[in-house]
Amino acid sequence: MIPATQIKVGQVIIFNGGPCRVVKTLHLTPGNWRGMVQMKLANLKTGTGYENRFRSEDKVDLAELDSHTLKYLYHTAEEYHFMSTETYEMMMLTKDELGDTANYLIEDSEVTALYYEGRPVSIEVPNFVILTVTETDPTLRAATVSSSPKPATLETGLQVRVPQFINNGDRVKIDTRDGTFVERA
Repeated sequence: MIPATQIKVGQVIIFNGGPCRVVKTLHLTPGNWRGMVQMKLANLKTGTGYENRFRSEDKVDLAELDSHTLKYLYHTAEEYHFMSTETYEMMMLTKDELGDTANYLIEDSEVTALYYEGRPVSIEVPNFVILTVTETDPTLRAATVSSSPKPATLETGLQVRVPQFINNGDRVKIDTRDGTFVERA
């Protein structure tokens, strides 16, 4: 058990009987009241979102998570298949279980899986991935770097806004934390 004031974004705590990832925290110290921490949480098993306010003297349980490296192999319509790099055991996760991280999975890439009670509850991808542009509008002739960005579809189906000079087949670096274009790779 640790004080609620020491919880950071990304940590996993036990809340409402299940593991919840801390999505956002805000420390509040209103006037003559005691300090408190407003947290936005996401249940890793059900996907349910919560907002809760903890007093500064409240204590919370950190979830005990095991971390394993998985290799992403392939996907079918709704199933994503992985292999443990330690035991070579095959496993499958659905698109709903992966959420937005499915947009950053490239075949043969390694990801970190967090396990709670022997079951994977979260997949962590690197902060940056390099993906190929499969579809975008043609470059405008008088386009400059400061021109307005255009939409592009990447090899995983992710849609992002890219500068005008990016063409089909270009490889781009994407920030997985917010899904934005960083640079041409």
